Amino acid sequence: MSHTFSPEVVAEIQERARLGRSEVRGWGARRAVPGFDDLLILTAGLSPAPLEGRREPCDTRTVLGTRHAEEPVVLDIPITIAGMSFGALSAGAKEALGLAATMTGTSTTTGDGGMTPEERDAAKTLVYQCLPSRYGFDPDHLRAADAVEIVLGQGASPGCGGVLLGQKITTHVAYMRDLPEGVDQRAASRHPDWSGPEGLRVKIEELREATSWRIPVYVKMGAARVASDVRHAVEAGADVVVVDGMQGGTGAAHNVFIEHTGIPTLAAVRLAADTLRALGVQDEVQLVVSGGVRGGADVAKALALGADAVSVGVGALIALGCNSASDDTGADVSLGYRALGTMPGSCTACHTGGCPVGIATQDDMLADRLDPDFGAERVANYLRSLAMETTMLARACGKASVHDLDPGDLVALTVEAAAMARVPLAGTTWIPGVTG
Repeated sequence: MSHTFSPEVVAEIQERARLGRSEVRGWGARRAVPGFDDLLILTAGLSPAPLEGRREPCDTRTVLGTRHAEEPVVLDIPITIAGMSFGALSAGAKEALGLAATMTGTSTTTGDGGMTPEERDAAKTLVYQCLPSRYGFDPDHLRAADAVEIVLGQGASPGCGGVLLGQKITTHVAYMRDLPEGVDQRAASRHPDWSGPEGLRVKIEELREATSWRIPVYVKMGAARVASDVRHAVEAGADVVVVDGMQGGTGAAHNVFIEHTGIPTLAAVRLAADTLRALGVQDEVQLVVSGGVRGGADVAKALALGADAVSVGVGALIALGCNSASDDTGADVSLGYRALGTMPGSCTACHTGGCPVGIATQDDMLADRLDPDFGAERVANYLRSLAMETTMLARACGKASVHDLDPGDLVALTVEAAAMARVPLAGTTWIPGVTG
């Protein structure tokens, strides 16, 4: 069997020949890339000594937006919920994510397509996204938010706008986004209001004036040219930089972008943190990292590499019920997956609108399969478990705060991970490209 022309590649070529188009799908990259699993945490021993979990607390309080905002975002945990739009997700799913964020003392993010009243009511702390598409952008919603996030790109498709297929553009979604109902839409790949870093500075100042300098301004980018993009964002006045690695998920994007653009989150976090340090703003501009964050070990490693917080998207959806074999009523929904040509546990058909568990859909009958209150409990449990694992690991390293974790607490299992994270290869003092 040919490695270059494997059965999967042959099937893909045949589909392109038959349909004349490339694949569009949801979720993130399927390919294996160096990631947080390629790092290990060095726990404390004699000096330093680990902290006793029951008697010595470990602080998780996280503050974002301290540079210019009068009211920075204050979170109980360093784990936030990423931007996922109403349109890509059902109204019930957005409400559940907002409720879960409130229950755990963290924030959630609107995503493309505007702010729904249900999401604003559910989320104590809500970040409002400003995207190239301008879908649903409303100055009144901006002023009602707790932070605003200018999105330059996402990890799943940096340099290319996302896709929303017509079957998801119902009457409600069309009204929210000022779009024709039932027509496929591709979001713009860049903001129409500026063409370079100086224009971004003007946009940030406009948003500050519109909100009376009250709320922080985040700038989110897909991880590609990380060092230069972070530098430009800082120079333009960003309070918080959000870097989304190539493992980041999406509601719908071309597979060629998902699999072949950007860089892994592991490389992106260290590049971003080092750039902030080189600019001398590491204590005033916060770094949020997303893209493939799954468990508390991932969170701890991201913080050790220089992030102030992480953002989870796909993980939160799985906790909500994504890829489950049954819906919130307990009914078996395997037939629904089969109709989409997939199965529970490996479904990436978010773009179709036929989500059997009522999360990535605008079909009212399907959406009713998700109970927002029940789903919120599951997501909150997931976030709490991430925070608990992160504090367990920080205590084991002798840290009284999760934000005291640093690169010295890490080693790498592979040469590639050591080079990307700039930490020693396990059992050596060698950092590829840095020492020796």
